[in-house]
Amino acid sequence: MNKTLRMSFSLKNTYRVNSILYSIKQIPLIKKLLPATLYSVHGLKVFANIISVFWEIISGLLGKLLYILLMVVVTGGLYEAAPKDRLFVHMLLFLSIIGAINNTYMFNPTRDKYYAMFLMRMDAKEYTLINYGYAMLKMFVGFLIFGVIFGIGAGVPLLICILFPFFVAGLKMTVAAYSLQKYKKKGISIKENTLGKPGWVLIILLLAAAYGLPAAGFVLPLSVAVVFMLLTVLASVPSFLKILSFKSYREVYQDILNQFLNQIDAAKKVKRNMHDKNISADTKISSGKSGFEYLNELFIKRHQNILWKSTKKITLVCLCLILGALLAFYLLPEIKDKTNELLLTYLPYMVIVMYAINRGTGFTTALFMNCDHSLLTYSFYKQPKFILKLFQIRLREIMKVNLLPAMVIGIGLALLLYFSGGTDNALNYLVLIMSVPALSVFFSVHYLTIYYLLQPYNMGTEMKSATYQIVHTITYVVCLNIIRFKMMTIVFGLTTITFCVLYCIVASVLVYKFAPKTFRLRV
Repeated sequence: MNKTLRMSFSLKNTYRVNSILYSIKQIPLIKKLLPATLYSVHGLKVFANIISVFWEIISGLLGKLLYILLMVVVTGGLYEAAPKDRLFVHMLLFLSIIGAINNTYMFNPTRDKYYAMFLMRMDAKEYTLINYGYAMLKMFVGFLIFGVIFGIGAGVPLLICILFPFFVAGLKMTVAAYSLQKYKKKGISIKENTLGKPGWVLIILLLAAAYGLPAAGFVLPLSVAVVFMLLTVLASVPSFLKILSFKSYREVYQDILNQFLNQIDAAKKVKRNMHDKNISADTKISSGKSGFEYLNELFIKRHQNILWKSTKKITLVCLCLILGALLAFYLLPEIKDKTNELLLTYLPYMVIVMYAINRGTGFTTALFMNCDHSLLTYSFYKQPKFILKLFQIRLREIMKVNLLPAMVIGIGLALLLYFSGGTDNALNYLVLIMSVPALSVFFSVHYLTIYYLLQPYNMGTEMKSATYQIVHTITYVVCLNIIRFKMMTIVFGLTTITFCVLYCIVASVLVYKFAPKTFRLRV
């Protein structure tokens, strides 16, 4: 058992450490300082191991923190009339049932499990139970810490808060034991994180119970919730014994991992085929332009479905939402004042909206898969003047795509402001109309710029740049945090427009100066 434990963690840690070292090697300003024999440098391995341990601790706690904070505490704040203690327990109870159905922690298919059980021939039962126990321990500690912190903050008695991690563990063990029993008796394959139609129906019903019942004015009494949790914990004892006594873990994982590896290969083929189907094969498509303008126009015409189809749908949805809001003003005049206040103080929320609907990543992926991965093999294509010329042409095109829904949203917000009571400063209308398109322009410039400066794909169109992914993550985090600011519309709007103009200038300079070196095929 101890040997399996050591080998299990050693394998997982080695896999993670090598990933960390590879990611460090991809950072532009650092990779030149690192030796070619990076993976054999003791000091760097120690550093990567420290990061790995730190990440293991953070991932175990951060997930539970965000889960309880966002899914229960923040969402629960919307139900002002419901008792806070009962609401907290009610929501967490139903959400925990969903979590147990969707993920037991036992059958997650990962490559390290394939390496351990089938390449290194480790004992499948020992390996499964050790990893399962470790995952459950992390879950238990996370729920215990943050369940107590947030639960007491909501007025839930301490003993009930302490009961919750036992309840969640009992649920997961019960579902895992049930899956093992089905496999043993009927040979039904276990599919972790994969729900059929009945599963999705059940999840929807449980979500309705978690969030819909409180909206309708019903919340589980604490006594009922506690009795249900205690019964679940007691019922999990035979499930625990079933998990310990089950002998066919190797057969179970052989089935699970075969499905997993086949799904990866199939997903790649489907993704490629779906992409190809959205590209026009019409040989009559032509252009009367020349040079890069000719190349760009042919590309845009052939990729109309990829570039414009989703944008048109998004625009239609935005238009319907705006018309729906105007209709709501007519039917429910009492909401006008609150809406007017929101429009004049919560414009920062548009940052995350524009981030979500921007088509920059899809545009750059299509560019590489169907144009740049071939043309980057030619030296003329990487000359500074040509790079900047094509960058400007492409920026113009992606701005067109993103501006369609942005203009509808901007004009729509101005109309909502007018019909909800208006404003004494007419400049607010102009700021609303211009600031949302300005945000759209920013994201268009941003995604195209990082594509040119950090070109992340290899010849097989696989993502190979950790820096590119880090920048994407930072972009998301910044956008998410901006919505926390409460700022007057006119101030935020003018700031956004100014920042967008400056960013466009800086981006053009950076692309001209650095893209000849960075805009290349990765190995």
